Amino acid sequence: MVSESQGIWHWFYVQLFTNWKKFEVIYISILVLLQLAVYAIVPDSVIGMISGVAGVLCLIYGMKGRKINFIFGLVQCLAMSYVAWISHAYGSFAMDIVYVISQPIGWFMWGHDEATHSFSKTIRNWIFLGSFIAWAVGWWILSLLHGQLPYLDSINFVVSIIAQTLYILKYKENWSLWIVVNLANIIYWSILSIQMVSGYTKIGNLGSDLSQVALQAALLFNSVYAIKVWGSGEADNEGGTSV
Repeated sequence: MVSESQGIWHWFYVQLFTNWKKFEVIYISILVLLQLAVYAIVPDSVIGMISGVAGVLCLIYGMKGRKINFIFGLVQCLAMSYVAWISHAYGSFAMDIVYVISQPIGWFMWGHDEATHSFSKTIRNWIFLGSFIAWAVGWWILSLLHGQLPYLDSINFVVSIIAQTLYILKYKENWSLWIVVNLANIIYWSILSIQMVSGYTKIGNLGSDLSQVALQAALLFNSVYAIKVWGSGEADNEGGTSV
């Protein structure tokens, strides 16, 4: 008879290590090493490095459709909230607070629905139109708050909320929105990094900014790959770990 503690450890083992393709193992290793390399080059933000590594693991396990992603997600969101706050990225900070709240909700929802879903073309178009309008409104609000680069930060603020909601509900369209968010964030944190190096701003620190550039580049690749995985049904039943 398997004890409760043995059952928990077995669940962690299955979630973490089973049913991986060789290609996936290689690219996961590269993405994690990229985060560690950024920290080795500019070792001024342990929090930024933790946020980057946890973020990579969160979205990779999310790509596989595995519930354990929400544990890594909680760590990443708490760390990223700090990074966003010291960088005056108020849209990102607000979004990270939403992310923190959404992790236990996602844990509960994924425990009651093992299949991924998809919208009809008409509904999908309305969602993308609504995301565009929400971005414009968010841009205006963040401009009033004098946040940094509000036209980009708004994407992270409002489009991410929509993408995260679809992610929790297991709709495949979430990954298309994440691609937009990841691209915007690569540009956003790259600009902040350049401003920091050039001395244009002293807000935040270079290590955190570069860590976020590396993280968003990793997540962009992961989002593109996730469209294939979720579209093929490979993410159903927690990536083949739940029967």
